[in-house]
Amino acid sequence: MNRRQFLLAAAAAATAPLFTYSGRLFAAPASTPRLLLVFLRGGYDCNNLLVPCGSDFYYESRPTIAIARPDPANANSAIALDGQWGLNPVLRDSLYPLWQRKQLAFVPFAGTDDMSRSHFETQDNIESGEASGQRKDYRSGFLARLSGSLANVPSIAFTDALPLSFQGGGKDIPNISLRGVAKPAFDERQSGILADMYKGTRLAAAATDGLELRQKVSKDLQDEMMKANRGAPNAKNFAAETQRIATMMRDQYRLGFVDVGGWDTHVNQGGANGALANNLSNLGQGLAAYADALGDEWNNTVVVVVSEFGRTFRENGNKGTDHGHGTVYWVLGGRVRGGRIAGVQVAVNAQNLLQDRDYPVLNNYRDVLGGLFARTWGLSQSQLQAVFPGAKPQDLQLV
Repeated sequence: MNRRQFLLAAAAAATAPLFTYSGRLFAAPASTPRLLLVFLRGGYDCNNLLVPCGSDFYYESRPTIAIARPDPANANSAIALDGQWGLNPVLRDSLYPLWQRKQLAFVPFAGTDDMSRSHFETQDNIESGEASGQRKDYRSGFLARLSGSLANVPSIAFTDALPLSFQGGGKDIPNISLRGVAKPAFDERQSGILADMYKGTRLAAAATDGLELRQKVSKDLQDEMMKANRGAPNAKNFAAETQRIATMMRDQYRLGFVDVGGWDTHVNQGGANGALANNLSNLGQGLAAYADALGDEWNNTVVVVVSEFGRTFRENGNKGTDHGHGTVYWVLGGRVRGGRIAGVQVAVNAQNLLQDRDYPVLNNYRDVLGGLFARTWGLSQSQLQAVFPGAKPQDLQLV
């Protein structure tokens, strides 16, 4: 860390309600709009978050990981939101109360026009805010351009390094790390014990080869997930840090970015229980704690949850899901016009899948966020075009 980065991080960690902006010192404006963008790196499986429980095709496509249709007698069944959609039951005590208060909305069939299904390409495309194939500045992000278009809107990234989203705007935007330390997926001591059990038998070579293959496959999957996360903390760490994020967003900052890793669930994803459910539970608890910590300022706050893409609609042979396309965005806030499923939608069936595998993107993220930013800050058409060049802002009246 160089001196400039150290000073920026120190400024970000301060608790006094002051911030620097263009070399001058300001008191944080009271009761002004604030927005936090939460980026789920790894491409989370939206179909087991916002469950299309009115679709028979969903249950045909996911024989082991589908979440049961709403059933008051089954605590592991989806929570009915309307006749077609349900919510993962692990969010019953965290996000569902926000839905009931109409402070949470979902936008399905959302995403980018990037068809690479690459974590890195799609993450970069989203953070740049430019249409795929039309990027002109590879070190410019849409939040940096948004920050540059707004007066008295101090910005911060809760990340280990300044994300692309906040680069290239001409401002010194601080970042503060929330990154945790990952634990290895497998214990080598246990592998050694298992190998010793077969030593001296005709199965010794096969057992050793099998354990080595298991370790290699595990390492390859872990490496892919780590790369997809790009250093983002997991959902458990996020839940533990939301109090600090809330304090800083309440007292100092008005535009924030945080990323959360651990969503690349190729193997043993689970349904109402398992790896994905644990991540969603921690994320939901963190967001609910964020809302509580803001107090009355929750009414001046919007949180948007995005991911680079969704996942394959059908489960794979490893009881997981693979890289997909369309996904579901979340919009939360005290004055969000929630309690509804927003945006353009189609029936969830085989005929409407993209390339017979994924949700199609019917609500482009640049258009959706452009419309949301316009309503939040009253941006002009020229300001919106600076943030998202060539976009057609879509006003879903979410705020």
